[in-house]
Amino acid sequence: MMDLNTSLSELSLEALWELFPILLTEHKSCWGDWYEEEQQRIRRILHKYDLRIHHIGSTAVEHLWAKPIVDILMELSEYSSITDIKEQLVKGGYLCMSEKENRVSLNRGYTDTGFAERVFHVHVRFEGDNDELYFRDFLRSHPSVAKEYEALKISLWKKYEHNRDAYTNAKSEFIRKYTELAKAEYGNRYKR
Repeated sequence: MMDLNTSLSELSLEALWELFPILLTEHKSCWGDWYEEEQQRIRRILHKYDLRIHHIGSTAVEHLWAKPIVDILMELSEYSSITDIKEQLVKGGYLCMSEKENRVSLNRGYTDTGFAERVFHVHVRFEGDNDELYFRDFLRSHPSVAKEYEALKISLWKKYEHNRDAYTNAKSEFIRKYTELAKAEYGNRYKR
């Protein structure tokens, strides 16, 4: 067994993409339960922080094919330390996969042999950096757009099975378009 904290970070992107390919599957009703359990786990780890936690991504949209990875958006208050929160989550068993100014992405459920049964991506951001909520809600409210998105993802799946960046980039224009339409439709829905 390799030490995941050091070993995964030492692998090339190509090696990571081989070990963790793009997989799509029909929607599973258990994903909502997995989200609930994981957000409670996060709240126990970060009990002293003021934060909002949301289920985002395709696993949050019923009847939509998705990668079996539950995406979670954590919005922090402006007074929170993103570095401290990252450190607490790493101590709690998450792997820090990327850091940018005001954004941290962590994962849980990656093993030295591939994905575990339950896989989570936690996106840590400051309050208001939440475009994913608008896109999720638009897909939930507009089933025909959700089906278009599903068809796009399925068309890209095998082409980019071992290139997560290209898969994500190929969806960007679609996501951007409908996020902007959602913001126009919903206004300031997620402001405190």
